[in-house]
Amino acid sequence: MPTDIAELHPTTRFSNRAENYVKYRPSYPEEIIHFLENKIGLNKSQQIVDIGSGTGIFSELFLKNGYAVTGIEPNENMRRAAEAKLAKYAGFHSRNHRAEQTGLETHSVDLITVAQAFHWMEPEQTKREFFRIIKPGGYIILAWNLRLKHTPFLLAYEALKLKFSIDCQTTKMVNEAEIENFYAPIPMETYHFSNIQLLDFESLKGQLLSASYIPLPGHPSYDSMISELADLFVAKNENGLIKMEYETKVFINK
Repeated sequence: MPTDIAELHPTTRFSNRAENYVKYRPSYPEEIIHFLENKIGLNKSQQIVDIGSGTGIFSELFLKNGYAVTGIEPNENMRRAAEAKLAKYAGFHSRNHRAEQTGLETHSVDLITVAQAFHWMEPEQTKREFFRIIKPGGYIILAWNLRLKHTPFLLAYEALKLKFSIDCQTTKMVNEAEIENFYAPIPMETYHFSNIQLLDFESLKGQLLSASYIPLPGHPSYDSMISELADLFVAKNENGLIKMEYETKVFINK
């Protein structure tokens, strides 16, 4: 269990992990952009807001394809990491706000995206805010990279994370009943994309340490955890790399 209640708060709990988050968290499939262009007619004149944008991983998917994105992120360290990483894109704008109070004008947004962050938001307040800022006929996307558990490595890695977790209150990331209620009365659709990372040991270690519930250097269980991670990597790597496999799950209103 964290000793500081602030570590449980979504605006602070990733503050000492931003560097690992930037370097080692997976991106999202390029296919999502083409899907949205065909599915909802996404075009470069539209206003896109990435809420809970963190270090800018999902925002960059749009930016590198020529879209402009406003990122909304209340965690200072993660927001600054995004601003540094995405400074090369003229279309990126960064704002210090929360999902529940974005500071955006009513009916000003064509597309709202939330990637890997919805489960930290207060659902009812966020719903009211999203439906306030979205234009009539606009779209809301909730997306997650969900690590699969179908190989011996993935099963062992999941067991290691559970063994060393220091936060028994970790939030369930995808609660489909809650998501359906969030969109209601508008129906939603679900889409699935394949996503794979190939990681050397340092990348695997960095990704592990990017999780908010994993002990950092100085914690009593840190050395044992890294030792077990190294043993797992030695046992399961192929040509010096581990395959980390995800299902990218995307929810969108009809």
